Amino acid sequence: MKKQLLLLLMAVFGLYMVACQSQDATPSSDGDLEAVQVSAARTAADSTTKPKRKGKLTPIDSTALPSKVISYISANYAGAQVKFAAKDSLGQYFVGIFVNKTHTGLLFDASGNFVQIIEKYGNKAKLTDVAISTLPASVTSYVTANYAGYTIKKAGTNADGNLFVGIANDTTRVVLVFDSAGNFVKVADIPPMNGGRGKGKGRGH
Repeated sequence: MKKQLLLLLMAVFGLYMVACQSQDATPSSDGDLEAVQVSAARTAADSTTKPKRKGKLTPIDSTALPSKVISYISANYAGAQVKFAAKDSLGQYFVGIFVNKTHTGLLFDASGNFVQIIEKYGNKAKLTDVAISTLPASVTSYVTANYAGYTIKKAGTNADGNLFVGIANDTTRVVLVFDSAGNFVKVADIPPMNGGRGKGKGRGH
């Protein structure tokens, strides 16, 4: 009797562990939304910082930002979430934040001193939700043909009309960019922000 009870307990524990692992491996809906938003912020940074930056932007984690940058954001944008952070070849910092439902781009010099607000960043980083059921057939066909096993989780358009589509399987998230006609453009970068999730207040805590 004791042996049977022990085997039963072991079986129940095994099922519990499998369920937990499956739950942990599946990307959350919040994460899907975050991935799409951060990808849009990255694209916005690329398109709005060209006149101000030197060379290619290299994404960095929000925890790598200088204390001066963190202090400036905390003092002037209370409650802000860092959606994107990067450096150029001169060491300048470009930071995209989201606060009070508004996207704002900030430029800092290599020492972490504030330089200016990046114009037009907010409009380009903002996404308008698109219902998955209304996506163009070319978009859904592309996902089916090229990402077997993936499901479309989130979609939205930016100010330029580009369509950002977040897809995921059990372990991986991908953000695809299509033009306004539904033609594939590229796989979007998801910058490493606080473990890849893109969230942060001040230093990302």
